[in-house]
Amino acid sequence: MQYLLLIYRNEAQQSQMAPADYQKLLAEYSAYTQEIAQSGHFKAGDGLQPTSTAKTVRVRDGKAMTTDGPFAETREQLGGYYLVEAKDLDAAIALAARIPGARDGSIEVRPVMINK
Repeated sequence: MQYLLLIYRNEAQQSQMAPADYQKLLAEYSAYTQEIAQSGHFKAGDGLQPTSTAKTVRVRDGKAMTTDGPFAETREQLGGYYLVEAKDLDAAIALAARIPGARDGSIEVRPVMINK
């Protein structure tokens, strides 16, 4: 079964990291990605640009409206994702717990709906 692991983190906190600490974090993500790719769990994944680059789209009465930024103001923002293959929810949670961002942010684990 496929699961989407959504990585939430505090953008302000990350933007204040020392360059050496940020490079260390990127190296940890690279190592994690290589590990899950070699294990066969990895399907896709990427980091996201800051929420300042985001747009939210809504269609009301047939008209598309856009606003700057994400839908809701929150303490943590969606910063990236992994799409993984795991035998069950427990296995997906174990993969999520090893994501570096889980130490100071949160990882949402959500099964992917498969249309048949």
